[in-house]
Amino acid sequence: MGYPDQRFDVNLSILFTELPLLERPAAAAAAGFTAVELWWPWIETPTPPRAELDALKKALDDAGTQLVGLNFYAGQLPGPDRGALSVPGEESDRFRANIEVAADFAASVGCTALNALYGNRVEGADPQVQDALALENLVLAARAADRVGATLLVETLNKPESPLYPLVSAPAAIEVVDKVNAATGLGNTKFLLDLYHLSMNGEDLSQVIKAYAAKTGHVQIADNPGRGAPGTGDLPLERLLDELKDAGYAGWVGLEYKPGERPSADSFDWLPPSARAAG
Repeated sequence: MGYPDQRFDVNLSILFTELPLLERPAAAAAAGFTAVELWWPWIETPTPPRAELDALKKALDDAGTQLVGLNFYAGQLPGPDRGALSVPGEESDRFRANIEVAADFAASVGCTALNALYGNRVEGADPQVQDALALENLVLAARAADRVGATLLVETLNKPESPLYPLVSAPAAIEVVDKVNAATGLGNTKFLLDLYHLSMNGEDLSQVIKAYAAKTGHVQIADNPGRGAPGTGDLPLERLLDELKDAGYAGWVGLEYKPGERPSADSFDWLPPSARAAG
């Protein structure tokens, strides 16, 4: 058990950001990793030119890295936004325009997990209207994910850093997961369990794992406080990942932490090189 018993991937939207996007897969491979994930890389547009999509696919292929997770368009992220799908008007339209683009790109690189960030509450908008719009858009996203053999993910964020985001507890996200599955009948919508965000919300992490491991489609980690690499904070991440495995979770664990002042390649000293390549 322990870290060497997990399947890790590197989030290239928070690690290796000192490099241009197309150089990051090779940098992850040079550090010993064979799997990566990404937030939607084109924050300005849900529909980037085909040449840019092809260039990213080539960078992933040339590096020998497998993309195992991809966010749908989520607005300005990093930045003030936390998703677009529940935001009435232009942002919701942009999310819809992105659904097939993201699903087709995922299919082209063999990525089977698509994360749909819910979006912030908007001043002057009725929360019930936002939630109805969210369900509508998540159903469309779940169907697109199903078409390409992928899982749709719904993520809890943390209230201190995302005060306008409504899904700031595991049960809140699970409720959305259940509603989408009930609406589609597909069963391909799952929980993205991020141990950092849940710990920032003060949740009992062992209890969350016990209750929701069966509905979890992806896991992400960072230590707390600080959102740094494992070992830089107080979270017993090795034990918690063992608990997830014992509860039946056999999926990916995304490294979504900030490397600090050092180069990203130097932030993996907590993980033996032999445990970095996904078997």
